[in-house]
Amino acid sequence: MDRPDPPLPEAFCRWLAPALAVFSPTCRPQAAALAVGALLALGPRTVAGALRALGLAGRADFATFHRVLSRDVWSGLALARRLTRALVRVFAPLGPVVVGLDHTLERRRGPRVRPAAHYYDPVRSSRGRKVTSRGLRWVSAMLLAEVPFARKVWALPMLSALAPSQAFCQAEGRRYRPVTAWALSLLRLVRRWLPGRAMVAVMDGEFASVGLLRELGRAMTVVTRLRLDARLFDFPAPRPPGRGGRPATKGKAQTKLAKRRHDAGEPWQRFALLVRTGRRHAREAEFISGTALWHHPGEPPVAVRWILVRYPGSKRDPDALACTDLTADPLVILGWFSRRWLMELTYEEARAHLGVETQRQHADKAVFRTTPVLFGLYSLVALHVQAFAGQLDLTPRRAAWYPKTAPTFADALAAVRIALWTDLNFVTALDPGETVQIPRTVYVRLVQAAAYAP
Repeated sequence: MDRPDPPLPEAFCRWLAPALAVFSPTCRPQAAALAVGALLALGPRTVAGALRALGLAGRADFATFHRVLSRDVWSGLALARRLTRALVRVFAPLGPVVVGLDHTLERRRGPRVRPAAHYYDPVRSSRGRKVTSRGLRWVSAMLLAEVPFARKVWALPMLSALAPSQAFCQAEGRRYRPVTAWALSLLRLVRRWLPGRAMVAVMDGEFASVGLLRELGRAMTVVTRLRLDARLFDFPAPRPPGRGGRPATKGKAQTKLAKRRHDAGEPWQRFALLVRTGRRHAREAEFISGTALWHHPGEPPVAVRWILVRYPGSKRDPDALACTDLTADPLVILGWFSRRWLMELTYEEARAHLGVETQRQHADKAVFRTTPVLFGLYSLVALHVQAFAGQLDLTPRRAAWYPKTAPTFADALAAVRIALWTDLNFVTALDPGETVQIPRTVYVRLVQAAAYAP
């Protein structure tokens, strides 16, 4: 039997058509409705919540919307490939493509969420207290690029993958893979989708593996955190002519970075470190840099440029970085790595504004699909606002105690919501009795309360 398509904004769906082409024609209207409903929904991002936001709570065919996530055949990788190329084309048309990679914990309870397990929870932990939470561990690759309408760098999700627990892999007969293996797979996919572009991969210390840097260093520049007690060696000297035996793989051991940080004889260089507090100000820091072979027992060494940063007059611990590009400028490397912290902001905004951790899917396929789609909506909002920046009202919401100079993601999402509501509902009433006159100030407060609601 024929099912009427749900009422959706035509302009938005026309703009979304390249992404919707991944879905089959039969489930394309339902996928578009879930995307629009997830942007307009308030509270938990369930399928029922998306349908209520569109006024479709009375649809008798509601099961067809649930099947988009739990049963319909469509490729999440094909969707991520289109999203990645669109993000790079709009926000990084020139220069190297800086990609951040990190993992986050989506807290989920209930025995029916089978891939979940107990993991270390960095948000709820402190220096003296480690907390674990049950949930799903997601590994995400994000584009770290400047967004013109926001006039700052954002972390835009491109590709996310679930790293299932070891118990789930054993029960399903799958091969268990650690997060470093997932990081290698995700970055290889992004490398394949962006042929001919220079790439820089920025990762935290959890991905600081000699093997990972050796594998990725052949195709891209890798920047990661380095331990202060890392084993660094000089490059081996050429073997004298006529001398037999196996050639040396490393030279003399270098001084540990933990000792170098207190050495006043090192050529420390000062640079301005931007501190993102209530009032931005620059704080001075010092760094030294050099090249070495990073060696781990049992693995071939990898050539890196190391950077040691210390913060005079501060209680902050020193930082050490490693980069596979030996010719890169240390200040450029520090600029690449400083973008990595924006990924934490994206994870938090996705939880606060897009309902991550509020979905209630229990089928395995729906669990694997829903969170990457919500992360993708974050990037779709940025793409839509950038494409229609001249038509949308991007004035940031201000207050006497919070002066905003540029729009944030909450402002971008509010602009998209107002545009969608205008296209869906704000039409001229034919009957004068249907209109209700209210003061404009009250109307603006009501619209903002709905547009900025989590």
